[in-house]
Amino acid sequence: MSNKYELMYILRPDLSEDQVGDAVTKYQDYLSETGAENLEVKVKGKRRLAYPVGKYLDGIYVQMNYEADGSQNAPLERMMRLSEDAIRYLTIKLKKRAIIAQENAAAEPITEPADD
Repeated sequence: MSNKYELMYILRPDLSEDQVGDAVTKYQDYLSETGAENLEVKVKGKRRLAYPVGKYLDGIYVQMNYEADGSQNAPLERMMRLSEDAIRYLTIKLKKRAIIAQENAAAEPITEPADD
């Protein structure tokens, strides 16, 4: 049975754009090779961390949403733990209510107030 997952990870802030792209591609390719479907990747950019992680005060945030059976999560997190690029990561299984709320938010057009 396939479940929906959201993976948020933070990359080191001193990585170049090419290195960030390589890291994102590495994790994205792993998920694709192991059978994950509907893979969406959003690079949120460099942001200030809530607290220092090691010697880093900033990090590059990346969000991945995908559908999978769950067997990919532990090996993927192991890859991140052993990698020097990722400084934090968290995978959550989305509940049905959260999935419906996300779909509704994406379907509703954003309206701006009219200027008078």
